[in-house]
Amino acid sequence: MGLRPKAPLMNTTLYPLLTTPQIVSPIWGGTRLAPWLDLPPPHPDQIGEIWLIYDQNRVTNGPLAGQSLAELARSYGTTLVGERSFARYGADFPLLAKFIDSAARLSIQVHPDDAYAHRHEAASGFHGKTEAWYILDAAPGADITYGMRQTCDRETFASAVHTGTLEDLLERVPVTPGDMILVPAGTIHAINAGLLIFEIQERSDLTYRVYDYNRRDAKTGQLRELHLDKALDVCTFGPARHAKLPHLNLAPGRDLLVACPYFALERWQLAGHANLEYQGSFEILTMIEGACSLIWAHGELPLRHGDAVVIPDSLKHCSLVGNATLMRVYVPDLTSLMATLRRAGHSEAHLSTTIPTL
Repeated sequence: MGLRPKAPLMNTTLYPLLTTPQIVSPIWGGTRLAPWLDLPPPHPDQIGEIWLIYDQNRVTNGPLAGQSLAELARSYGTTLVGERSFARYGADFPLLAKFIDSAARLSIQVHPDDAYAHRHEAASGFHGKTEAWYILDAAPGADITYGMRQTCDRETFASAVHTGTLEDLLERVPVTPGDMILVPAGTIHAINAGLLIFEIQERSDLTYRVYDYNRRDAKTGQLRELHLDKALDVCTFGPARHAKLPHLNLAPGRDLLVACPYFALERWQLAGHANLEYQGSFEILTMIEGACSLIWAHGELPLRHGDAVVIPDSLKHCSLVGNATLMRVYVPDLTSLMATLRRAGHSEAHLSTTIPTL
């Protein structure tokens, strides 16, 4: 909200960080997010996405107010993001958490992986983009476009785009609240109309639009740009296997929804007090409903519906008190996580589905 960046405060001990979210208003956006989150005016009438936690978001609380997460990641390094994230991405804040409201269907699109992004999109500063969707609400009959109905080749795919028959090749998957979908880089996909979603993803905004129903940009009146050549380079021309992943219970009120090398996502249904066991990574907590307090050695932070907070890696002993449903995100140690789930009695089949090899 107009906060200007200030010089890094290296002598400041890190603490849980609230940031100013970014509001995005694409042509497919809806009207549900503002009232659902009780956003203060002014705000756009139509909101498609709210970027809750992003490296360009600026901190709003405490002595580091005004700094962006990107600036703090460069200044504090592993103290903020942790060794595991730093080993993969260096001094980047690597994830983006957002809410999505799709009043209309999004474009059919695909994202590159890290290797392609680093080789062909280095000027953007982005990595690749694997993402995951947790369905918060769904209109009756709502679905997603997700992978191919059957394997095809590059030429067949490109021909279908040019002849307007691409949708005939693509799978549609009905979804309902509580469904979990992993979208690995290279998966052709689209969020369709009538969905409210919590999304966690690599922070990249590299999206290759394949087909957009001949929609025109509201400002220019021109057909929205497509990126077919790059899409053909990165697309997996076959069925996608990671829709409706089974939830794996870790403890009472705590379920693992998905885990991959880039992120793990848990859903917590908090009723009273719970400790946040240290995961060797920074964490993102996002409040879906209810309210609670985040407690650490030097303070307490109240959180309400719609809030999102970054817990730095250096805060290894935190707890929550309240009654709330929240999303918990971190960069996982997959070997350790799978061992924990095996001890909890989960089958290898379920482990391989919720924690797939990408």
